[in-house]
Amino acid sequence: MKTASRAQVGLTIFCGRAGDHNNLAMSGAQTVGNALTERLGIPASLIGKPEPALNTSWQTELDAASPSLFSLAAHLDTLLKTHVTPLIAMNRCAVAMSTLPVVMHHFPEACVVWIDAHGDLNTPRTSSTGYLGGMPLAAAAGLWDSGLGNGLPLENVVLVGSRDLDTGEMALIKSGKVRLVSPGPELITQLRTAIDGRPIYIHLDCDVLEPGIVPTNYRVPGGLTLDNLHAASILLAEYEILGLEIAEFENAWSENAEAVSPSVLLDALEPLINRLESTSRLPA
Repeated sequence: MKTASRAQVGLTIFCGRAGDHNNLAMSGAQTVGNALTERLGIPASLIGKPEPALNTSWQTELDAASPSLFSLAAHLDTLLKTHVTPLIAMNRCAVAMSTLPVVMHHFPEACVVWIDAHGDLNTPRTSSTGYLGGMPLAAAAGLWDSGLGNGLPLENVVLVGSRDLDTGEMALIKSGKVRLVSPGPELITQLRTAIDGRPIYIHLDCDVLEPGIVPTNYRVPGGLTLDNLHAASILLAEYEILGLEIAEFENAWSENAEAVSPSVLLDALEPLINRLESTSRLPA
């Protein structure tokens, strides 16, 4: 199996606006990033700054987020050019509109493992809600123009744990253009088959978990347990990992409530995080 040869892990925290419904994930990204700094003993680059959530139309949200998203894209491009493995704590899934095109530019063969309760394959035309966070995979695949680039073939996408899917997203899955690995006892076997030995870039939306495990904006029943996520992490750690981004961890269960630690989440991801560390230390 091909092995990654990047020189180090580049930890990044993105906490600017990105279509937020509330303010909790901007601070949540900082909490996850700070916890990763403590675990790994490496500093984090900070991109964007928390601002009051707009909770408005996708176009207004995109316009407000774009300057910080372009900064993240440039930062990620530099990391990949210098053989650094990205590890990104981000607030919302919409941030992936800026990361995935850069990853595909450097690694056009990459399999994007999208671990999320949702498909995020809507466009401004097909979305019933107009929520920007439901559109990043579609933007990266060129199904609509976000202004941040594209280049992700749909056949390179593997949805994992997705169960709240809209009509258009289901049509893409049924057509065979996108692979879906549903929650259940066959998840690990199906995931191995779907990856098919390819190098992987991993996006984790915390709402893939069963509601009540960690705070998230969306809470969709029928999700993964921490044990399921840990088992998936063990499997994913067998592959060449091009990067990992963690999204949608909210800092508390509600506004002004006590802050929640991401430790149980990061414990479940430990095999994957350890793999990032070990592969990044190999000589280039």
